[in-house]
Amino acid sequence: MTDQTISQMMADIGARAKAASAELASANAERKHAALIGAAEAVWIARDDILAANAKDMAFGRDKGLTPAMMDRLMLDEDRIRGMVDGLRSVAEQPDPVGETLAEWDQPSGLHIKRVRTPLGVIGVIYESRPNVTADAGALCLKAGNAVILRGGSESFHSSRAIHACLQQGLRDANLAEDAVQLVPTRDRAAVSEMLTMTDTIDVIVPRGGKGLVGLVQREARVPVFAHLEGIVHIYIDKDADPEMALKIVLNAKTRRTGICGAAECLLIHEEIAVTIGQGVLRALIDAGVEVRGDATLQKVTGVVPATDADWGCEYLDMIIAARTVSGVEDAINHIRRYGSNHTDCIISQDAQTVETFMNQLDSAILMHNASTQFADGAEFGMGAEIGIATGKMHARGPVGAAQLTSFKYLVSGDGAVRS
Repeated sequence: MTDQTISQMMADIGARAKAASAELASANAERKHAALIGAAEAVWIARDDILAANAKDMAFGRDKGLTPAMMDRLMLDEDRIRGMVDGLRSVAEQPDPVGETLAEWDQPSGLHIKRVRTPLGVIGVIYESRPNVTADAGALCLKAGNAVILRGGSESFHSSRAIHACLQQGLRDANLAEDAVQLVPTRDRAAVSEMLTMTDTIDVIVPRGGKGLVGLVQREARVPVFAHLEGIVHIYIDKDADPEMALKIVLNAKTRRTGICGAAECLLIHEEIAVTIGQGVLRALIDAGVEVRGDATLQKVTGVVPATDADWGCEYLDMIIAARTVSGVEDAINHIRRYGSNHTDCIISQDAQTVETFMNQLDSAILMHNASTQFADGAEFGMGAEIGIATGKMHARGPVGAAQLTSFKYLVSGDGAVRS
């Protein structure tokens, strides 16, 4: 396709999304619920077709030389499809955020004022590899009364198309506009560039992917962006940590799924427990197949390899973790402030004062205490699903669910009130 053809195509997609968003904004909760339940049923019925489409994408990914972590993100099996179905159903059963009264008060002037949730309008979602984002993003935008333009990664092209067809089936069954959920039908990167400048039809862009994609969007977008650049996730093991708890949490946080943004990437260990709890955790990681890159102190543990300056602040998304000793919670905080990405950080400790210091002095979107960072996920927060983890401070922050995909408006009424 030529650049002009893509520009015309994207303009048409944007115009149709804008028209659909006006209809969807006033759709009642029952019709949106029906569309999501219908989509969930369609995904399950079409699971063989989705798996066949995913097999094409997996072959494409192998030919492209994707890393094992990226291939894991791309891969679908029946359990993951069931997870998509459960996610669609969970979003369907969430309270409808549109029209919710956020605040309500009376003024001495006789005005009665309400602040209520309202849809954002049209959301553009640009994502890589993970085809389940097609279902999550489509569901959350629909629930919040927004139209959405989905631009999946080239790797997940076939899978995303198969899942998108199920979302549109749900819309048809609920008598809602199919244009409410559209998928860009090309792998051409020019479509991404077009989306970033569609200020007349797209209200916000949500990029979900690696540093290259998110950085590009943040640099070039003329449309507002909800994004996180990297998930440089730290775990601090305090001197007052429970040994068994520390071992269990760190192993899960690093090895459960290395390719997700909540995977632990750097381990900070209080120097007083480096040869006790710390050594046990490091050996367990190494035994599990993790490459541990440590500072001079931790290199005394057999199997730990030397860390370089480049390892601090690195998002590996692989079976690698950086590790260093710190003198205490303040030292850990300083390290995280310097090298972190304000995504998710965790403290393992039984000391309430130390935990309070960690929680109060850091400003990451998600702070955890005695829990695996793999829980940094909208579904695990009870949101049904998420469209991403936002690390900025404007509008949405942390897991972005349906409620975070709304704005608000003021409804003001009086009884003949005039201003003196």
